Amino acid sequence: MSRLSAIAVDVALLRRRRELRLLLLGHTGSLLGSRVAFVAVPVQMYDLTGSTVAVGLLGLAEFVPIVGLALLGGALADAFDRRRLMQLAELGAMLVAAGLVVNALSGDPQVWVLYLAGALLAGFTALLRPPYDALVPRLVERHELKAAAALNTMMRHLAATLGPALGGLLIAGPGYAVAYGVDVASFAFSLATLAAVRTPPPPEGRTLGLRSIGEGLRYARSRQELLGTYLVDFNAMLFGFPIALFPAFAEEHGGGAIVGLFYAAPSAGTVLAMLTSGWAAHVHRHGRAVVLAAAGWGLAIVGFGLADALWLALLALVVAGGLDGVSGIFRSVIWNETIPDRLRGRLAGVEMISYSSGPLLGNAEAGLAAAVAGLRTSVVAGGVVTVVGSFALAAALPRLWRYDARAVSVR
Repeated sequence: MSRLSAIAVDVALLRRRRELRLLLLGHTGSLLGSRVAFVAVPVQMYDLTGSTVAVGLLGLAEFVPIVGLALLGGALADAFDRRRLMQLAELGAMLVAAGLVVNALSGDPQVWVLYLAGALLAGFTALLRPPYDALVPRLVERHELKAAAALNTMMRHLAATLGPALGGLLIAGPGYAVAYGVDVASFAFSLATLAAVRTPPPPEGRTLGLRSIGEGLRYARSRQELLGTYLVDFNAMLFGFPIALFPAFAEEHGGGAIVGLFYAAPSAGTVLAMLTSGWAAHVHRHGRAVVLAAAGWGLAIVGFGLADALWLALLALVVAGGLDGVSGIFRSVIWNETIPDRLRGRLAGVEMISYSSGPLLGNAEAGLAAAVAGLRTSVVAGGVVTVVGSFALAAALPRLWRYDARAVSVR
């Protein structure tokens, strides 16, 4: 039993920290519905157009508002009540999801509505994530940061595992309107849960404006280890996350009924990794762990691109997701150990850009590469670039590779 407890995730933290428990519960519910829509939108796009390029361009539609609003969302998170900002963002996203229901129920669903909804949902996510990410570390003690990061990652990817699988079933069964209706209901659940959360007051010395955003950017640039976490993750997501190709891969292996498995597999791997993440408490060289995990992700994506059997392709995605979860734990802890609370919202906005823009631009890159060179060539080449890029960034940013938590002062 003692050996098991040494590697198991610290679930007891949720019993000790009421506000963290409620926050994670509501956020997980919201993400569950969002992941249903995450599958439904590109699959409906592929149904309407038959084009991997059209699906990939969804990434560009979502990229613009994220880049435009993430820094603003971070600045707002450092100036106003973080819980209130989350509620407003969830309400806006719920209205957009309702619009997707209406479009799906119409006799002639419009492609432009999917692009517009994707852009609006991305914008509200850009306003939601910075206050959420900045709020979590304020609800725990420093020695609980790794456990909180593991639980947060596990719950997020549990939703990302169940949501796509549910989305695939709903698409194949009752249809797109019901899938989008589940997203509407999930936002309502999140809003009800957020209403019960008691959060700390906003940071002191609040400012808002371009000067405030610039302060956050200057801080990120001044910390090489912090900048390295953003760039390593961006490289992996830009070249090694071929989600725009999942509908096309599903057609090769059985059609729309299994497409949700491709979307769910990486998150299933993350959940499995987080369930045994207790060992992370004994790892101190966090930067090295981030680099090695990102390179491992790239190798697993190569395996996915080379796999002929469905089970082998899914296994490769599960392994990739587990390594991404490991990287996520240590990236999160580096952020929370090195960023002062008064800057956490703005730096969460910077992280939001790196975390989200990589996959979104990667969608467009993967879709275009697949149209030119083929599905498997696009995936394998992206995985190789991910591996090479991870080690190249480690060499260019030596403070990331040498980062040791034992030498970091408490902020």
